[in-house]
Amino acid sequence: MEVGIVGKPNVGKSTFFRAMSLKDAEIADFPFTTIKPNIGVGYARTECSDISFGLECMPRNSFCIRGNRFVPVKLIDVAGLVPGAHEGRGLGNQFLDDLRRADVLIHVVDISGRTNEKGENTRGYDPANDIRFLEGEIDYWFHGILERNWSRITSRVKHSGRDLIDELTLQLAGLGITESHVTEALKKADLDSSKRWGNNDLMDFAVELRKTSKPLLVAGNKIDLDKGNYERLRNEYDIIPVCSEAELALRQAQASDAISYIPGDSRFRLRKDISDKQGKALEYIRENILGVYGSTGVQQCLNKAVFDLLGMIVVYPVENENKLTDKEGNILPDALLLPGESSAIDLAYRIHSEIGDGFIGAIDCKTKMKVGRDHKLKNGDVIKIITSR
Repeated sequence: MEVGIVGKPNVGKSTFFRAMSLKDAEIADFPFTTIKPNIGVGYARTECSDISFGLECMPRNSFCIRGNRFVPVKLIDVAGLVPGAHEGRGLGNQFLDDLRRADVLIHVVDISGRTNEKGENTRGYDPANDIRFLEGEIDYWFHGILERNWSRITSRVKHSGRDLIDELTLQLAGLGITESHVTEALKKADLDSSKRWGNNDLMDFAVELRKTSKPLLVAGNKIDLDKGNYERLRNEYDIIPVCSEAELALRQAQASDAISYIPGDSRFRLRKDISDKQGKALEYIRENILGVYGSTGVQQCLNKAVFDLLGMIVVYPVENENKLTDKEGNILPDALLLPGESSAIDLAYRIHSEIGDGFIGAIDCKTKMKVGRDHKLKNGDVIKIITSR
C-alpha cells in the first residue's frame, strides 16, 4: 500500500511530506527511512491492542506512545504537477508514473488562496481550481488510455469470449486497478458492459474509475492564513484543515525533548526551558492551530487516507497465544495493515507464503477461540496462526 502526496509548487507540499514522514525528526530506524529522497514513511495512528490485555507492547516494526500504535505506511512524494501532465508536459510522464503506484492520494493545496495555478504568490486565488485541475488530469489520463486501447479491448471481448470486466482489468492492471475497481466504476457510471459505448461513456467510466481506484483527500494547507476558503469548500470537497509547518515544528520539538507531543494530539506539554522565540512560536501553534482546529491536520490526513478511504485494519500476529509474544518473547511485536475484508488465511500469506501454504487454523487471542481460514479479521485483532510446518 502506498500513499501519494500530490500538489503544485509553493503550496507547502515538501513541508507536509517532511512532517508526515518524520524526515527531519527521526524517532528510530523504521522501515523505508533510507529509501531514495522522493520516498518516505508515515505512520498511521491507531489504539494499540496492548490496552485490551493490560500489557506493555514491545514493538518491532512500528512504535507505540502511551497506548497509541504508529504503523508504517509508504509515502510517495509525487513529481511536480503541471497543466497538461496527462499529455506528457513538464514532468507529466514522471508525475503519472509515480501516480500509478499510489493506492490513495493526498492533494496538498494552499487553502489560503495565496498561490496561483502556476505556483506563484498571489491573493484571492480559489483553491477549488487546483482540486478540479488534479481530478481532471487523472480523468483525462485514464480516458486517454481507454481510448487508445478501446478497439483492441472490444475486439478481444468479441473474439475471445472474455468478459469486458476481465479484459478491462487485464489492460488496466499496470495502473494499480483491480477487478473490484472496474466493477464498481461500471456500476457508478451506470454503464452496461454488454452494449456499445460512445466517447462520453468512456469519459464517464474514466471519472468513476479515478474515484474508485485513486481516492483523493484534500489537505487544506496554510490554514493559519485562510480567510474563509475552508468553510466555503468543506461541504463540497473532502478537506482536512492543515498547518504542516506547525506539525513539523512540533515533531522537531518532540525529537529534541523540548515538548511531550503525540502526533495527531490536540495539545502538547513543555518538558524543559526554551527560548522566548521558541515559546512564542509554540504558543501561536497552541492558540491558533490546535485550539481552533483540534490538531495540525497532518496525522489526521494519513489516518483518514489509510483507515477511511482505503478501509485498512491493523492486525497483530503472534506465535504464543497465551503470552502474545513472538519466539523472542516480544509482546505484540508486529502491527500489520491489511485490507478490511481480510481473512485469517490472508494474514497467514501476508506473514510468509510458507505459513499460508501450511495453514491449518488460527486462534483469536481476544476470544481464545479457534477460527478457520475464512474467518474475517477486525481492527485490533491479535491472531496466532497454526501451521503444519
